[in-house]
Amino acid sequence: MHYDVFNGDADGIIALLQLRLSKNKVYPKESILVTGVKRDISLLKQVDINQATSVTVLDISLEKNGDALNRLLEKGVNVFYVDHHRTGDIPQSPYLTRLIDTNANTCTSLLINKHLDGEFVNWAITAAFGDNMDASAQALAMQNNLSIEQQGLLKEFGIYINYNGYGRSVEDLHFHPAQLLTKLSCYADPFDLINETASVFHQLKAAYLADMAKAKSSTVLINNKQLSAVQLADEPWARRVSGVFGNELANASPDKAHVVVTLNESKFNDDTTYTISLRAPLNNKQGAGELCARFPTGGGRAAAAGVNTLPAEMLGDFFASVAKYYL
Repeated sequence: MHYDVFNGDADGIIALLQLRLSKNKVYPKESILVTGVKRDISLLKQVDINQATSVTVLDISLEKNGDALNRLLEKGVNVFYVDHHRTGDIPQSPYLTRLIDTNANTCTSLLINKHLDGEFVNWAITAAFGDNMDASAQALAMQNNLSIEQQGLLKEFGIYINYNGYGRSVEDLHFHPAQLLTKLSCYADPFDLINETASVFHQLKAAYLADMAKAKSSTVLINNKQLSAVQLADEPWARRVSGVFGNELANASPDKAHVVVTLNESKFNDDTTYTISLRAPLNNKQGAGELCARFPTGGGRAAAAGVNTLPAEMLGDFFASVAKYYL
């Protein structure tokens, strides 16, 4: 039995989409899908080690899945691992095939695009835009003679797919990531889907615009030369926009770091925690993953990272660490 394990954001979904659309029969078409909300990255442990014969892993940190990966390799399960996040120690095994590049200007879908020799390059461009890698997406788009209008449409679509991945649970999302993958898999080219008036592109666009209108009235906590920080409420709409709103702020002010803070209200105790979404300055795309990894439940990549449940008493320390790093 083959398992496909992938992040529920634009990069993870579109990386798998490219593999499954490929005419190369090496890549299994029938599989058990393991995914979740964007921040649910400890996914590999959900693979049944007694059932799996092969596993494809896309866009989830090896550092956060090392134990589960080692167990699969020790069992003799073949694993194809593609990612661009922090790795930790990489196992050495004949059962592991990996395409890993932690460069801040690449993403998993771009790695798959190279692996497939550009077979579905328009989807790869969509994913790169969705992962807020505009420069990389634009460079690839220009290489493939896409007009400014076409680039704009792919950027929109990437943002909408990425937006769909954010939430505390899949109940916050408009589409379960596995369901969204299925909807996209009918189209070898994203423009075919965009041109359908009732397609998922237009459904997500309407939802995104409604949620972002609310986000733009959010509370500003900090705004100085090094850092801006805003706080969102504990509402489904706020959890959905926490990442894409951070990307928008980063694009608007590329010389500073940006933090989106979302309150996590608990029904079980009085401990206040926050979900943190951090974007490194676009003109200095480094350090975000390192900074977040210093705090419990934190991690990510150089340009973008987060903390799932930051205790309230650590919020000031987090802001201070970010501001100091980007002095």
